Amino acid sequence: MNDTLTAGTVTITGHGGDEIEAYLARPLDPAPRGGVVVIHHMPGYDPATKEIVRRFAAEGFAALCPNLYSREAPGAAPDDAAATVRANGGVPDERLVGDVEGAAAYLKALDGANGKIGVIGHCSGGRQTFLVACSTQVDAAVDCYGAFVVNEPPAGMPASMKPLLGLAPQLSAPLLGLFGADDQYPGPEETAKLAAELDRLGKEHEFHTYEGAGHAFFAVDRPSYRPEAAVDGWAKILDFYGRHLAA
Repeated sequence: MNDTLTAGTVTITGHGGDEIEAYLARPLDPAPRGGVVVIHHMPGYDPATKEIVRRFAAEGFAALCPNLYSREAPGAAPDDAAATVRANGGVPDERLVGDVEGAAAYLKALDGANGKIGVIGHCSGGRQTFLVACSTQVDAAVDCYGAFVVNEPPAGMPASMKPLLGLAPQLSAPLLGLFGADDQYPGPEETAKLAAELDRLGKEHEFHTYEGAGHAFFAVDRPSYRPEAAVDGWAKILDFYGRHLAA
């Protein structure tokens, strides 16, 4: 780890040519490196997500998180922006993919970029990671307890959040899945069904389910945090990206 890095807000070109806000962090040394697009969770483009972006930079990657709520709530606090977007039905899948493609293009244009791109998301971002990996070309994808990839969401969830299992034949990259055994969204039976479908299709993947962990076990600012699972999960993420995003 090298914590000499730079971080801050940038503007990128997202879906449909829209200019949107994003948070970039990268090491200062000139070594070639892969890029990681961080998809924020439903609560929004918040300090906890920006800390994840900086963690990847400290680990040697260039990392970028697009603000998926830039259009509906520019400059709004994360909670207010999330509420606005949920009321509008959530982030459309097509727009999400376009915004991540824009983030990937931005990372590839940075000095020192080796052209390899990983994508990662937690909760709704985990579902969207699977969507991206099935909709465009990336080099590695990490789904951290992404719900509703297989099952229908319960009432009250954004209208845009539909299952994605039918896209599995189009998965373009190795997939790492990290899940909690005590989670309901997704529950173990849901992740087992996804793994079985990926096995049937011959898609490269590795799934890990942590006993005693539920949803959001990576979240250090929540009661759901499970240090042992989170530490092991981070080690698996960094190993996975080290193998698939190297020059």
